[in-house]
Amino acid sequence: MTARLPQPLLDVYEWQGRGACRQEAVGLFFDSDAHRGASRAAHENAAKDVCRRCPVLAQCRAHGLACEDYGIWGGLTAKERVAIRAQLDAGETAAHAA
Repeated sequence: MTARLPQPLLDVYEWQGRGACRQEAVGLFFDSDAHRGASRAAHENAAKDVCRRCPVLAQCRAHGLACEDYGIWGGLTAKERVAIRAQLDAGETAAHAA
């Protein structure tokens, strides 16, 4: 399994100061038990709308895939990141087997 924690250096995180999410309530990017079904989808889509106009989308997505297990990061939900990680791990495993 690949380590998912980034280096603990301030330079690694400087991009966060330029995120479009800085102007939004943090709760927009994290699920609560109050959101289910259509309400949850609307909540996630509202967060993803912010991400779509973000100048640091790529950095945020890379960070989210590397080490975040909760919330919307780089326009991806936690479930979407789990699926992408599984695909990456499967590709890594297949490459080592070849």
